[in-house]
Amino acid sequence: MQKFIAEQSFWDLFPDASIGILVVRNMKTADEITAADREVIVNLLRTSNAQADQYLESNTISENSVVAIWRDAYRRFKTKKGVRCSLESLLKRVLKGNPVGSITPSVDLYNALSLKYAFPVGGEDVDSFVGNVRLGITEGGDAFQPIGEDADDPTLAGELCYRDDAGAICRCFNWRDGVRTALQDDSRNAILITENLDPARRNELDTMVDEFARLLQTYFGAEIVAREIIDRDNPEMIIVP
Repeated sequence: MQKFIAEQSFWDLFPDASIGILVVRNMKTADEITAADREVIVNLLRTSNAQADQYLESNTISENSVVAIWRDAYRRFKTKKGVRCSLESLLKRVLKGNPVGSITPSVDLYNALSLKYAFPVGGEDVDSFVGNVRLGITEGGDAFQPIGEDADDPTLAGELCYRDDAGAICRCFNWRDGVRTALQDDSRNAILITENLDPARRNELDTMVDEFARLLQTYFGAEIVAREIIDRDNPEMIIVP
């Protein structure tokens, strides 16, 4: 049995947080998705790029409320210098008139939903996990090779990260995924994670997770084996029975 566990050190920092989690099995690989369905997913991403404008009231990225909440969050734990929430990275591209482009069908889908709802969204390959997945403050030194990099870049003491028994999964809360656990074109089993720090947006998180599940079933043929909203009263769930 493998679990996802949000540790007490996380709730000490963010007692009002909520995290939407989907565990899916038997997804179609990128090669198995029809050209027509791939086009639908790309169009969803294109539409979401346009919808994201509603969250950008200011031309200064940090002054927009959906970004400011994450800027504040990143001041509460140790981070690499200059790193930002994944949502900010997406919205900054929209703000600069450089829409988020297509990568792979699975990444396109979670980027589309991240832009549409202004929540950070990420996905990992469940089959790559070693032991339980934990979200909390680390003592540092967790092995981690960032996507797009060749060298190991281990976690810092006092950093908030997702990790398992083999090392870090996503560093600095939701900054960057690692090569070891990242979704690949041939991934079939995945965990999709959406993070929310604003208790007033809990219902929006629920709506977004439901839409995510429906789209995964429709275009990826995925079996939804678990759906949970993690909060301080429900801090863990089974991801692999």
